[in-house]
Amino acid sequence: MGRPSPGFRVVLLDAETGAPGTDEGEIAVDLSQSPVGVMAGYHGDADRTAEAMAGGYYRTGDIGSRDADGYLTYVGRADDVFKASDYKISPFELESALLEHEAVAEAAVVPAPDALRLAVPKAYVVLAEGWEPGPDTAKVLFEHSRETLAPYKRIRRLEFADLPKTVSGKIRRIELREATAAGSASEYREEDFR
Repeated sequence: MGRPSPGFRVVLLDAETGAPGTDEGEIAVDLSQSPVGVMAGYHGDADRTAEAMAGGYYRTGDIGSRDADGYLTYVGRADDVFKASDYKISPFELESALLEHEAVAEAAVVPAPDALRLAVPKAYVVLAEGWEPGPDTAKVLFEHSRETLAPYKRIRRLEFADLPKTVSGKIRRIELREATAAGSASEYREEDFR
């Protein structure tokens, strides 16, 4: 994302305490200097405005990290980031890794329940032209995941399916999370390909 524009003091708020100053957290704009271009609030919704402007910061709902030079990197939406084996997982990073493979046209990652890790990354994948859904393609994608992602971030479950989208084309992750919680007979598991 780069550095903040002049006139904006961007802070990263700790997810648990809400305190500023961490190297990773919710991206927020400090309102103490009255930055130009930040909304005054949600029209007709005082409760939502109070929530978004709590503690003197405009909270974006995005998670980011800051490096030693002050550059911000987007991690994902706060409501999409999940924990697996006590590690924070950003679906955005995993989806980007999957999209690097020629077989993947679209991908969405959500948490799937797991007895050992509590949750593991599950990918819903739309295949590119010329690729067929099945165990052979699943094996190729699990291998790609092992090669490109840290062990705790690897895709552990995979399902070939069309992605539900809004009218504007955004992926409806809530539907994918609900489908995952309900279980699926057509998913592939990484442990089946070792």
